[in-house]
Amino acid sequence: MEARLSEAAMKGSVDSLMKILQEEPLILDRTIVSCISETPLHTAAMLGHLHFVKELLTLKPELAAELDFHGAAPLHLAAAKGHAEVVRQLLLADPEICTVRNEDGRTPLHVAAFKGRAEVLSELGLVKPEATRVVTDRGETVLHLCVMQNRLEALRALVEEMGGDDGEIVNWKDSDGNTVLHIAVA
Repeated sequence: MEARLSEAAMKGSVDSLMKILQEEPLILDRTIVSCISETPLHTAAMLGHLHFVKELLTLKPELAAELDFHGAAPLHLAAAKGHAEVVRQLLLADPEICTVRNEDGRTPLHVAAFKGRAEVLSELGLVKPEATRVVTDRGETVLHLCVMQNRLEALRALVEEMGGDDGEIVNWKDSDGNTVLHIAVA
């Protein structure tokens, strides 16, 4: 049954999901309590299957907080892939997931910055503005990550989102003592 659920998530088939749930009404609950590494929501979020994600969140909103074996929530995966609509739905289900760190010490905002997902950064910044101030385990801000990866559009989106920032985050030093400007010059 779990294989069919996984296949439905990969295809984004809401019809298949509903058939599986008719046959096995507790399958989503078992997904939450089992030790599997990924939930169907992880798969659907990563692949950008918006309707499937919405249906899962309607049925089991707590799936949004489940972490895979890398410590990533479905929001990390959707943010990495740039699926802004999926990100929006996940944030509606649980806005606190915006600050959850994966095994690399990165939040979904950090992942989006690293990948240059400007639209996702705007979504995350709107819902949880304080998330823009969370640093990685190496003391890097989202601005550090954008500059390190040469993600100028994402950097622009972040700066606009932050608006009248007091300069603290711009002048923040990572664990090596580098500010965003140091990294840009290097």
